[in-house]
Amino acid sequence: MKSADRQRVIVERLRDADQVGVAELAEATGASEMTVRRDLDHLASRGVLRRVHGGAVPASPSGVEPPFAARATAAIAAKRAIAAAAAELIRDGETVVLDSGTTALELARLLRGRPVTVMPLSLHAVRELADDPDVRLLLPGGEPRPGEQALVGPLTLASLRALRFDVAVISPCALGLDSGLTAFDLGDAEVKQAALDVAARAIVLADGAKWGRAALARICPADRADVVITDPAAPEDQRAALAERGVLVHVAVPMESR
Repeated sequence: MKSADRQRVIVERLRDADQVGVAELAEATGASEMTVRRDLDHLASRGVLRRVHGGAVPASPSGVEPPFAARATAAIAAKRAIAAAAAELIRDGETVVLDSGTTALELARLLRGRPVTVMPLSLHAVRELADDPDVRLLLPGGEPRPGEQALVGPLTLASLRALRFDVAVISPCALGLDSGLTAFDLGDAEVKQAALDVAARAIVLADGAKWGRAALARICPADRADVVITDPAAPEDQRAALAERGVLVHVAVPMESR
């Protein structure tokens, strides 16, 4: 089968599936797995798809944010493993500004019962911590984004700039070596930037599906993070390249994969 025909098969399969694997594409096209990987790399370079560990997924438009409810159930085992690893890096007594996002929400649940001070940037996380007697909860001002419940706007920025934190936990929408950390919403990106500016260290939570992608609004360079916590689905070459830039990259393995 010619390369054009193989690539047509790949694109057609991605129209009907959330993800395709190298092995299944090799069987479908009669090509070697090495050849299929080259086809996937070529299509990824054209923005047709996005490479992930073991295969590819459809490319997402950089200006379209998937609904919060859909993201909350995606890659949940990986997100919980990432959140657990992040919780271990937060010491009792520390002050934490906690970003919005589904992985950050998992971390909020793990901070219950801990003697820490937390300013959540999402009403979802506020609700998780509101009745906990051990957590000192600080509430920022701002306007919650519909559906997302992430707090944005001048009141949120003013709340952040009035304080200093030990840790900023950032959960970007996408992470790329060249594009850096990005978000779909301009206001959300501005709040994330402000959180980074007022914290002594930055922990970034990014599951493997976020790597090699870019959303509309730039937050900061990828190496602005002190620690990036991800899962085994993140591309090994990109993890290594980020580590070479001085970022500690921690791979959290989900329980079901151990």
